[in-house]
Amino acid sequence: MTEGTITPEVQIKELQEALATETDRLQKLFAAYETQEKELVDAKAEIEVLEKEIIDREIEKESLESIIAEKDVRVRELEMKATKNSKRVEHLEPELEKMEEKYSREKDRLGKVFGIAEELDNDLRLAVTEMKARDDWYVAHMQIFEDLNKAIKERYEMIERAVESERKSQHMSRVFTERMEEMVQARSEEMAAEEAENAQAEEATAAVEVVEEAPAEEAPVEETPADEDVEAEEEAPSEEAAEESAPAEWGDAQDPWATE
Repeated sequence: MTEGTITPEVQIKELQEALATETDRLQKLFAAYETQEKELVDAKAEIEVLEKEIIDREIEKESLESIIAEKDVRVRELEMKATKNSKRVEHLEPELEKMEEKYSREKDRLGKVFGIAEELDNDLRLAVTEMKARDDWYVAHMQIFEDLNKAIKERYEMIERAVESERKSQHMSRVFTERMEEMVQARSEEMAAEEAENAQAEEATAAVEVVEEAPAEEAPVEETPADEDVEAEEEAPSEEAAEESAPAEWGDAQDPWATE
């Protein structure tokens, strides 16, 4: 066909074919790009892994080098210690001989001490035997010692009771003396009161005699003092009877100082 005879349908068809060809080519290019990109990512990951391995190898290398250096230092130190110990052994050999001599002397001395210890042990056993015999004797005669101790205790109790009885007797004597003094004092006060009452009664009697000499109409007025004198005379014997009966209340069976 010539250009003058190309129709629009033919042009569209050609364009569609070209578009399909370009699309296929672009898809292949994109697939190749994706493949390359994936290979690039894998390569980067492998590079990172290799870098880490390199770093680990370097660390291991440095660690081994430090261990080797420490081992060398340790070997040198051990060599130095071995040399020093060998020199020390050479210097300590005379001291060892001296220590052996001291050990032999101490061994002899300890043998003597052991002999003395055996003698002391025998003495101790003898002393234990004697103490056991003494304890057996004490157990056999223990009742005698207990009776003696009981008798001594009873003696001291009797002495204490006698002292306590004497003390109580002295106390009762003092209390009796005090009570007697109190009774004498009370009796003297009562006698003084009675004398005062008798004096008043005599005065009242004298007044009654004077009143009897007065006129008869005034006599009833003066009867009251006479009655009072009679009552006073009646009361005085009753008080004396009470005083006389008070000591009678202390019978022989009663202890007047029982409250002390």
